[in-house]
Amino acid sequence: MNANKALWEKGDFTRIAATMRDSGTALAASIGIKSGQSVLDLGCGDGTTAVPAAKLGADVLGVDIASNLVAAGNRRAAAEGLVNLHFQEGDASHLDDIENDRFDLVISIFGAMFAPSPSDVAKEMVRVTRPGGRIVMGNWIPGDPTLVAQVLKISSAYSPPPPAGFVSPMLWGTEDEVVARFQAADIEPSCISCSRDTYTFEYPGPPAALMNDFIQFYGPTINAVESAESNGRAEQLKSELLALFEQQNHSPVNDVTAISAAFLRVTVLVK
Repeated sequence: MNANKALWEKGDFTRIAATMRDSGTALAASIGIKSGQSVLDLGCGDGTTAVPAAKLGADVLGVDIASNLVAAGNRRAAAEGLVNLHFQEGDASHLDDIENDRFDLVISIFGAMFAPSPSDVAKEMVRVTRPGGRIVMGNWIPGDPTLVAQVLKISSAYSPPPPAGFVSPMLWGTEDEVVARFQAADIEPSCISCSRDTYTFEYPGPPAALMNDFIQFYGPTINAVESAESNGRAEQLKSELLALFEQQNHSPVNDVTAISAAFLRVTVLVK
């Protein structure tokens, strides 16, 4: 089985996505989506960005490698009455059933960065974007002190070593690497811009409860816990994660958690 597919079908990422809705809506609004635009949301999950994009009037296709998230996205679209939004299963490295120059806008927020073969991901995103269109990515930043980068760093320390040839998804969070990958896809460096942005996780409970959701429902953390349990380090891992979540919480309200995480916002103009 595709290892990336297996990773994101573990647990139920919709439980994590539920804490990201407001930031997803704000990000979609900031991109400048217009009614009638054709939009691809790549690595879309259950529609954190795709749903608000469709509500802005775009015709949206969400593509994700995890079949459970595709099904959850289609349920959300139906519940919202969004006939201009559809989800389907697909691999960001090989968008074989999507024709060239199809979309005005390709979005990938913390999605395509996890696909293997990043050079193929960049080429596919460029291929399916029409001339004059845009690509917008949101990618976690390696070594950043904020939540998600630290969750992934801690998780990797408790997980088995990656296979030979593995390319860290976190490299999508470095500007030089982003430019190099899109240059290889025939994009001029002057058409690539990067800036730092933030995403906020909002949870109706204490930090420990949000941490437990990550342990149960977020693929990389699930893998780390499984590995840690096998060698007697599970409590050490949970203690380290709990300290992180409690330290990063900036909610002024007791038993409500708000934690911001920095990411690299990438904009590519396709000529």
